[in-house]
Amino acid sequence: MWPLPTVELAQRDTVRLISTGRLKEPVLLPLAANHGALEDLADLESVTNGRLQAQETGLPDLDPRELVFGRAGHTFINAAFAHTRPGGNRFNGDDCGAWYCAFTVETSLGEVSYHLTRELEAIGRFENVTDYAELVADFFGPFHDLRVADCAAEPALHDDPAIAYPAGQALALRLRREIGSGGLVYPSVRHAGGTCLVAFRPELVQNLRQGGIWRLEWQGVPTPTVSRQGR
Repeated sequence: MWPLPTVELAQRDTVRLISTGRLKEPVLLPLAANHGALEDLADLESVTNGRLQAQETGLPDLDPRELVFGRAGHTFINAAFAHTRPGGNRFNGDDCGAWYCAFTVETSLGEVSYHLTRELEAIGRFENVTDYAELVADFFGPFHDLRVADCAAEPALHDDPAIAYPAGQALALRLRREIGSGGLVYPSVRHAGGTCLVAFRPELVQNLRQGGIWRLEWQGVPTPTVSRQGR
């Protein structure tokens, strides 16, 4: 379906889940004898730190001027766009990341648990405990909308990543380059009835703050137990 419909969004309290390991003190801190040594180690780390490299030179499809600074959580925002996984995700390839979130924490948990379960299945062992922190943000403005009935057969929404990811990446690239789209709202593929959002530009992530902590625990079976750990 082209052109895609748009929605004027005013969505508060979207939820993105990240491992709590990314909220802890810098990994190099125990190695530093003093503050000066820490700065030297930080310089060394920056050689392989994708976010810092992107800030300096950008990525094939990310101009460093698009990154955000001077706001709460800007390192987490920038990292979402600077770090890409091999093969990309549903609506981004290797050349640039994106900010993925959901309208509710239940949907975010469904999405995260699906992907980690696939990783555990690949190694043949459903034994894992991971804590995730909520990154809560607001979004305002026009977004393209895949929730309409005419988009139900959109290949980007297929439940098989081998089908969905190439189609979704091609769709997102066309939206960004031809129309200058800010992002997409789409039905969750991993949580029935849920809604997800992908933002293509860092500046669209507004009022970022940390929410609660959730624990996902696999004890020998593919379905994890989920519990709230506090804030």
